[in-house]
Amino acid sequence: MATCCGGLKLDPAVREDARRRLLSVRGHVDAVLRMLENDRVYCVDVLKQVKAVDGALAKVGNLVLQSHLKQHVVTAHERGDEDQILGELMEILKYR
Repeated sequence: MATCCGGLKLDPAVREDARRRLLSVRGHVDAVLRMLENDRVYCVDVLKQVKAVDGALAKVGNLVLQSHLKQHVVTAHERGDEDQILGELMEILKYR
């Protein structure tokens, strides 16, 4: 894990939004697990819930990425670590 620029610098509102969304994701995952224990649940309903979890996680990822771009990438030139930030961005793109 890279530690270029002093850690997680999320705006408190963004941090709380991400935390709240992840708590919701936790609830959805628990619901999907319960669905899988019930033989009467339709496969398509499980797939819909999995897609909802995927979308919620993507939103959290977008929040953190936007924060990273604002807090670290935009200021990379001032700190003189453009090459390191570029490497991090290339690494991020592998997962997006």
